[in-house]
Amino acid sequence: MGKLYFRHGAMNSGKSTALLQVAFNYEERGQRVLIAKPAVDTKGNMQVVSRLGMAREVDFLVLPTDNLRSKLAAVAGTAPIDCLLIDEAQFLSPDQVDQAMEIAVLDKIPVLAYGIRTDFLTKGFPGSIRLLEIAHSLEELKTICRCGKKAMFNARLKNGNFVFDGDQVAIDGDEVTYESLCPNCYYAKLGKTS
Repeated sequence: MGKLYFRHGAMNSGKSTALLQVAFNYEERGQRVLIAKPAVDTKGNMQVVSRLGMAREVDFLVLPTDNLRSKLAAVAGTAPIDCLLIDEAQFLSPDQVDQAMEIAVLDKIPVLAYGIRTDFLTKGFPGSIRLLEIAHSLEELKTICRCGKKAMFNARLKNGNFVFDGDQVAIDGDEVTYESLCPNCYYAKLGKTS
């Protein structure tokens, strides 16, 4: 039986690096892995990109209206699949997370989904909320804040300045970047102090 795994962490906790390592491990043993990511994540276009400089083409992009299970079947063809890896899983819809569970349980294919839990305002992404509700296994990948404490929040910077308003989704680019912060540093940047 396959299982649905959600491996989550703040920005820069090594999620994409871990995904690429899992793909390598499966393939080193002669097993077939497919990698997907939501199309809304335009960083790297058709690639999973690690901060360490590693990159790999995805096998398919998931559009907001796609049925994940049907899309996987169409891409896979008749050859068996040993594992489905999903990068930036927070951008999946709740229905697509349910379809990932169907792939795991009904099709007996392990699904490893990697993503962040919350946005820059500490609100849950719909895909992450559903993964937290139904995944067989939850694993936190940890990173540290600039002060050395465990980072939990993803702060957004626009042109180098911390911002606390705007759309939930803004992909890294020239104007927008993110920094992982502990709760104390996040609240300090928000202007809340004890």
